[in-house]
Amino acid sequence: MTTSSVTMHTDVPAPNLLSASWIIAGRTVGSWPRQIGATATVWLFPVFTALLFLGLFGGAIDVPDGSTYVDFLIPGMLAVTMLFGLETTTLSAAADATRGINDRLRSYPISGVAIVFGRALADLLSSLISLTLMVAFAFAIGWRPDLGIDRVLLALALLLLLRFALLWFGIFIGYGARSVESVAYIQILTWPVAFLSSVFVNPATMPSWLGAVVEFNPVSATATAVRQLLGGTQWRALSFAGEHALAFAIGWPVLLSLVYLPLTARRFRRGGR
Repeated sequence: MTTSSVTMHTDVPAPNLLSASWIIAGRTVGSWPRQIGATATVWLFPVFTALLFLGLFGGAIDVPDGSTYVDFLIPGMLAVTMLFGLETTTLSAAADATRGINDRLRSYPISGVAIVFGRALADLLSSLISLTLMVAFAFAIGWRPDLGIDRVLLALALLLLLRFALLWFGIFIGYGARSVESVAYIQILTWPVAFLSSVFVNPATMPSWLGAVVEFNPVSATATAVRQLLGGTQWRALSFAGEHALAFAIGWPVLLSLVYLPLTARRFRRGGR
């Protein structure tokens, strides 16, 4: 009696770019419940910041008749919400780079672009959650914006475009880290970018040269453009950037993405070099 062995070969096709990106995004999202305290803190931190500044400046800053400091602050806080949490993105990317996770991911039969883009998708989802919580808080304290659907969608697009651009910078820094601790400085750098903007105060109250510089801040451009779209309190522009905030709110993120997206992809492929 003869026994024959049959070897079965099953060819499993590699997932396409979109499918692979969703898989990587799901890996990141799946880690949120295991660190729910830190994740919730990231989502709620902009709300805590808004409460702080409403308490500090709510009755101290003169705003145009018929409006309140809430009308001025909230559109700016929507913009700065896209900046907060960048340090978490950078630290997470650094952890993947320094603990060998990226080396393992590069060995999989999927595109390196999908791996990087998947992380970006998860980051954008986290930003949307944080943005939703900020909007809910704003409505709870009396913010009543212009809710024309076209204006709301354009404002949302500008906010996510800013986040999309910033996260490439954060991932680029993280992938080049030698240790997670070495990129902790990102947590410090986000504050000057937030404070040297038109988010919390009118740039006209600053020294003239500083007010003009502040209006060139990408966060200021998005904050001013969102105020214009949603009917928030506005003051006279001090510079070319302030007069053309919508163009700068689009131009800055596009420029940052064009620079850092390919640099991030190349750094991932080269293992941090």
